[in-house]
Amino acid sequence: MSRPQLSDPVAFRLPLEVLDQIETIAETCERTRSWVIVRALRLYLAGEGSEVLAIRRGREQIASGESHDLDDVIGELEAIVAGKAA
Repeated sequence: MSRPQLSDPVAFRLPLEVLDQIETIAETCERTRSWVIVRALRLYLAGEGSEVLAIRRGREQIASGESHDLDDVIGELEAIVAGKAA
């Protein structure tokens, strides 16, 4: 398996209880702290982070005019349900 491209080092501070948990997990799994942190970040990005990015894309689409008026969409759906449109 090829190694992923890595960024320059990133420094940040953690609450001590979080670091303690990371170190315990790393020791238990016989992995590095970095491995645990990257895995945690990937899980975040796949869940909540992905929702944040989707919201951002939606806002960008609205700003660029790539949207539909909700009242128009509801009107079209009502027309379909009433059998007035195919």
